[in-house]
Amino acid sequence: MTEMAVLQIVLAIGWLVLVGSAYASYQKDWGKTAQQALTWVAIFGGAFLLVSLI
Repeated sequence: MTEMAVLQIVLAIGWLVLVGSAYASYQKDWGKTAQQALTWVAIFGGAFLLVSLI
């Protein structure tokens, strides 16, 4: 792994922590959040599979 790859991984983790803490400050229902996240993953995953098969 190059130094640039390690830096990108560290920065990505930092951004995820920042976004997660900002979202947690809204005190939303985590179960509903997980359901919505899985729905979006299914939508984009299905679209990806559909496009890749064509």
